[in-house]
Amino acid sequence: MPGALAVIITDMENSSSRLVNPQPQPDDRLDMALRPRLLSDLIGQDKVKENLQILIDASRQRGEPLDHVLFYGPPGLGKTTLAHVLANEMGVNIKITAGPAIERPGDLAAILTNLRAGDVLFIDEIHRLGRAIEEVLYPAMEDFALDIIIGKGPSARSIRLKLPHFTVIGATTRLALVTSPLRARFGAVYRLDFYDLDAMRQIVSRGARVLGVESDDEGVDEIALRGRGTPRVALRLLRRVRDYAEVRANGAITRQVARQALDLLDVDALGLDDMDRRVLTTIIEKYRGGPVGLSTIAASISEEPDTIMDVVEPYLLQLGFLERTPQGRTATRLAYEHLGLRPENDAQPRLFE
Repeated sequence: MPGALAVIITDMENSSSRLVNPQPQPDDRLDMALRPRLLSDLIGQDKVKENLQILIDASRQRGEPLDHVLFYGPPGLGKTTLAHVLANEMGVNIKITAGPAIERPGDLAAILTNLRAGDVLFIDEIHRLGRAIEEVLYPAMEDFALDIIIGKGPSARSIRLKLPHFTVIGATTRLALVTSPLRARFGAVYRLDFYDLDAMRQIVSRGARVLGVESDDEGVDEIALRGRGTPRVALRLLRRVRDYAEVRANGAITRQVARQALDLLDVDALGLDDMDRRVLTTIIEKYRGGPVGLSTIAASISEEPDTIMDVVEPYLLQLGFLERTPQGRTATRLAYEHLGLRPENDAQPRLFE
């Protein structure tokens, strides 16, 4: 039993330290230097950029703060970066917090009373705010007021404090978990999608220039191909390839150097790592391609269901390797081909057809 427990703990630690994990990692602090500061410097997400430019220009013309903005989509696509960009474009300060960090209404009240006119309050993982916290946030967003209860029992009374006009920018990976009243208070809601290959090439190329790394187009292309359409992952891969190039090569990133480095890191040609392949092979080999429930998959590989749903599945769905059905997850023919496996003739029937 202790041995089994050790395996589970190790698997959980490995999932959090995956090289292609789009969630923030400690060494991602270097990405601050790589982040664009203005909307014109931002690569990709063209439709979102155009809508945000209109929002910024309209606010400037009226001399008003930005309307409240909500970004949603898979992790690592630039929601935090966009919040900083909007603050820079408007020339205001940004205060950063996260849903789980605000435990009591008093915590939120302390943050709100320290805001200045026009400031941006960025709340990451906003879907994890408690209901009591949301009740304090509603009048703050709508009426720019803070209701405080003083005293207890019959002598208790409510005092309304006026707040300066400010902007709330929320970010979430799970839009469905954001309550309807909170979602309705955002004037602009934008979805961020995975970046296309051309945008990924530009992001990696710019990152190489900022880091002072010598690279050719083919080396940049190889990293972009394995970056999972996610800037955070691509920049992390770039740093690891840079390390390999400095130690094993002449310091320059070529296609061959990039391939050798990423193969050594167990990141394949499409950016899949060991956990991605374990999820797919579990569905294919243990459950004959599915359908199989998320909890069953998680138990089979000793991983948390939320981790699979938020971190692993989005990219597999984007590639067309996985399908979500009412009965569970199903591996597609593309997944079989990528893994070099042959679909069984007697695979489980697809009940949703």
